[in-house]
Amino acid sequence: MLNSILPIISISLNDDIINDIDKLQKNLGFTGRSEIVRAGLRNIIAEQKERDILQGKLAALLLIIHQERDDDQVTNMRHDFEEIVTTHIHSKIDQDRCVELFLLKGDAELIRNMTKKFQTNKKLEHVKLIAM
Repeated sequence: MLNSILPIISISLNDDIINDIDKLQKNLGFTGRSEIVRAGLRNIIAEQKERDILQGKLAALLLIIHQERDDDQVTNMRHDFEEIVTTHIHSKIDQDRCVELFLLKGDAELIRNMTKKFQTNKKLEHVKLIAM
């Protein structure tokens, strides 16, 4: 983007996220917070493009990390997609956090919908889809 002016947008972030961004800047050598935000957005956009091209029947792994207190939410959301969940593994990571692994098999659209439902839940720490 030579000789172009980037539009400015405002976002609100809590102190924990700001601290994490500052650590990333130091550890990864980013020139500033804006660079980190742009890199994160590029990653999200690339992942969405990868999901958008998935078609037909496929197998996938959905990884979710969350606070133990949110177990019921994960279970309730899972029930909406029983037809594509072939295996579900739940394990504690530490005292307060859990990891969920879902092996999914079925229509790509349903897998995308399940992933979206989990990714848009603000209580979940991390959601990652790996299509096979």
